Amino acid sequence: MPPLAPTGVRRPPRCTQNEGFAGAAAYNARMLLVKTRIAPSAIHGIGIFADEFIPKGTVIWEFTHGFDVYVTAEEIQTLPAPAQAQMLKYCHREVDNGEYVLCADDARFFNHSEEPNTVDLPGPEGPTIAARDITIGEELTGDYWAFDADAAFKLRTERPRRR
Repeated sequence: MPPLAPTGVRRPPRCTQNEGFAGAAAYNARMLLVKTRIAPSAIHGIGIFADEFIPKGTVIWEFTHGFDVYVTAEEIQTLPAPAQAQMLKYCHREVDNGEYVLCADDARFFNHSEEPNTVDLPGPEGPTIAARDITIGEELTGDYWAFDADAAFKLRTERPRRR
């Protein structure tokens, strides 16, 4: 069983030195802490899919300094228009501090769901955990409203009223 994180959620082991870069790249095991793959999504464009069974409570992704990066709005505005569009498409803007986060792995392919199978723990660098058991081949989804201050822009809608 993977070691427990301080919050009591399961934390998968990171790749070992013996696995080297090739092992990490093959399974996106660096910042995404579970085996995944990208493929066409029935939700939108490209999605990220579980390539292993993920038990409820497992840490799926966490921000890692030196791999994932913070980008300010001012930095984005200095880029050429096509680069700005790409940054705004693939970054999310933290609800807590307004900073943009560029995930260096395939976590940028999480699609939105009103009934996501992952949840983002509070805080600007809170990890993403499995909200329930996730089966092999299942698309990983998140609630953009919970972590992305630009959710309305990305979803092209206002926040739905909760019942």
